[in-house]
Amino acid sequence: MALGQRLEKTSKPTGLTLAGEAAVLDLSGALWLPAHRTLVVSDLHLEKGSAFAARSGQFLPPYDTRETLANLHEAVLRHEPERVVALGDSFHDARGPERMEPGDRAMVAALQAGRDWVWIAGNHDAAVQEGVGGRYAETLTLGALTLRHEPVPGPAPGEVAGHLHPCGKVAMRGRAVRRRCFVSDGARLVMPAFGAFTGGLNVRDKAFEPLFATGFTAHLLGDGRVFAIGRQMLARD
Repeated sequence: MALGQRLEKTSKPTGLTLAGEAAVLDLSGALWLPAHRTLVVSDLHLEKGSAFAARSGQFLPPYDTRETLANLHEAVLRHEPERVVALGDSFHDARGPERMEPGDRAMVAALQAGRDWVWIAGNHDAAVQEGVGGRYAETLTLGALTLRHEPVPGPAPGEVAGHLHPCGKVAMRGRAVRRRCFVSDGARLVMPAFGAFTGGLNVRDKAFEPLFATGFTAHLLGDGRVFAIGRQMLARD
């Protein structure tokens, strides 16, 4: 059966152990940490469409924030977290909150209600610290895990990071399938971008080499489940 057909099978939770901590890979691209009742998402890039329009006049449909928040709302309903952590680049730029529609701002407030909400500072939005609720931090430690935006080179057991927007590409029976993915070697994990308008970087790119010297597994987000694919089975762009 071709991978494209297999990606349409019924979804079920995909678990792994990360630095000794139980983790669940949500098909949305979120990470669920059950022991900490924490849902982690990365690279929302809210207001990316309005940023392009403001800076260059380039028009993108102005619905990326709404779509991203709707997907996040569904993940929150599935897991009912006590804490949500957004791993940086949550806004496409520091003025993103100023451009948010009132309805989108209200949705953010509703998602934050009754739970701890942590914005990890990213390279796009390090200066955004007011008017969006929640609290800001450079990093967050949960048990054996350290959550940050940009992965550090070299070994970093327990690191959960974003920034790189990983995607995996598999060629099978003359067809290529490219999907967002989690990347992990069991010690650290790089999150996929959660935002509706975000692009991706192939996991075979050299940017991943300093992070996974002994290999990794890419967990591709299919239409119905998460597929674990070894590094050697992944195609280059």
